[in-house]
Amino acid sequence: MKGIQIVLFLVVMAWPLYYLYERQLGAISFLVLAIFFGVISYKETKKLKEQDKCGGKNGKREKIK
Repeated sequence: MKGIQIVLFLVVMAWPLYYLYERQLGAISFLVLAIFFGVISYKETKKLKEQDKCGGKNGKREKIK
């Protein structure tokens, strides 16, 4: 996802998440955010793995000791 899309999604979701937080249901909003960021990280990891399979940008990587 692009950074602008992430920011727009969080801005749109801010009101419902704050409403839950006001009603003493803050754990639900944190769970929703955790799931959202988990999905984003999964997609980014998947993209990186596909790039590595296709040769990637660098080709061979050096091992860091």
